[in-house]
Amino acid sequence: MMRGNARLAGVGLAAALMVGGCSHSGGGAGSPAPEPLASGTFRDAAGERIGVATLTETAGTLRLGVSVGSLTPGRHGLHFHAQGTCTPPDFASAGAHFNPSGRKHGRLNPEGPHLGDVPNLLVGANGSADTSFMVASELVTTGPSSLLQPGGAALVIHADADDERTDPSGNSGARVACAVIVPG
Repeated sequence: MMRGNARLAGVGLAAALMVGGCSHSGGGAGSPAPEPLASGTFRDAAGERIGVATLTETAGTLRLGVSVGSLTPGRHGLHFHAQGTCTPPDFASAGAHFNPSGRKHGRLNPEGPHLGDVPNLLVGANGSADTSFMVASELVTTGPSSLLQPGGAALVIHADADDERTDPSGNSGARVACAVIVPG
């Protein structure tokens, strides 16, 4: 258990550093990092906390920061899902991918992508990842394209890589971690 707590403490520190690093606006060393617009805590199938996700905006760019541990090394599908619930062990409660415009799945699909599609998460040999992605700014605006609606949304990590073209989920396999996304 101590090993897991030490790993989780490292994830928390990395997340704190990541939020500051991802949101630097170029305004100089003294520029404060913006507060997250939304965030969530990743939990695995056993309900254990394994990381965090944050959405921050700087100069009109929305960034999704992900800091996780305790995952299988390699590429994993990463998607926003339409329901703000994460009931383990299978996280089916998160529903389908967030797709308010009714498009097909995948950034490489000519009829896609879903608004909730995110590039694959690359997990290192040590089972952790600390990274960020640019995502569509409308994910935190008002209206049907926003994740911040009643009922919320979730961010799900899948067992396998997303092929980025096969509808509905890119053949990305089982859901292995989930974070309910909440404002602030």
